[in-house]
Amino acid sequence: MTGDPYQVLGVARTASAEDIKKAYRRIAKTDHPDLNSDPEAVARFKAASAAYDLLKDPEQRRRYDAGEIDGQGHEQARARHSRAHAGGPFGGGPFGGGPGAGDPDLGDVFADLFGQRGGPRGFGGFGFGGRGGGMDRRGEDLRHGLEVDFLTAARGGRMDLLMPDGAEISVTIPKGVRDGQQIRLRGKGGPGLGKGAPGDAYLDVTVAPHPVFRREGDDIHIVLPISLDEAVLGGRVEAPTIDGPVSLTIPAGATSGRRLRLRGRGIDGGDQHVELRIAMPASVDPQLRAFFEIWREDHGYDPRRGMMD
Repeated sequence: MTGDPYQVLGVARTASAEDIKKAYRRIAKTDHPDLNSDPEAVARFKAASAAYDLLKDPEQRRRYDAGEIDGQGHEQARARHSRAHAGGPFGGGPFGGGPGAGDPDLGDVFADLFGQRGGPRGFGGFGFGGRGGGMDRRGEDLRHGLEVDFLTAARGGRMDLLMPDGAEISVTIPKGVRDGQQIRLRGKGGPGLGKGAPGDAYLDVTVAPHPVFRREGDDIHIVLPISLDEAVLGGRVEAPTIDGPVSLTIPAGATSGRRLRLRGRGIDGGDQHVELRIAMPASVDPQLRAFFEIWREDHGYDPRRGMMD
């Protein structure tokens, strides 16, 4: 291990205090004992902690650059009489109170790394010493988008979901789930640290539109085409619902825009509203044309009368 703290951190001698802090943070994120128990990683982290502890102190850094102290914080021979040490190298460095003990700057580094001020408990207050002395921390909660088809959202069901880690899980879709709601999957988030439990996964639901059904609250709306003769004569027709087709009575003389209600055919006790729409045949044959020409002579009417009165 080199004795030059600049080389340990991988920065130039002209590096700013912020650059030095960023370099230490990069090392901590990969080599901290609570994240990497490899002995070489532990050694790198120890060296980086010692180097950062020296260089973060402007006076210590000045004295090192001037040759008054060495890379371990020891007085050089010519200056030894002017400095006293307590508790080990650096007067409270990594072997005398822990790396950055009580140091708010180092607390910021570990706040980024572990999600809390002051870092994990362990050696020097920062989990130094591997898994045995590390902290137990709950895993991170994760969020994922989930598109659910309209009928599954309305009726409830199950969907297979491929998680980011490659695991395939079966997800229960609650009946009546709405667009924008969340589904919580306990223990399916990020892994915990040490003995910490895994986090949860939250699925942000997007309900896909349906070509026939439209939802308003717990009610379902559809537009139902009817033929010209069904509109005139009435009759019974089949109407789709979210639970399957049902028989619906079309009253004689029905017109486009008329609404019929199917009670309890919506979601969770809601209703289904059926808007009728007269659909003309694909082509008007001569017989139909001749019939309406005769009918118009004696029964013609103006459905737009009074619109502007």
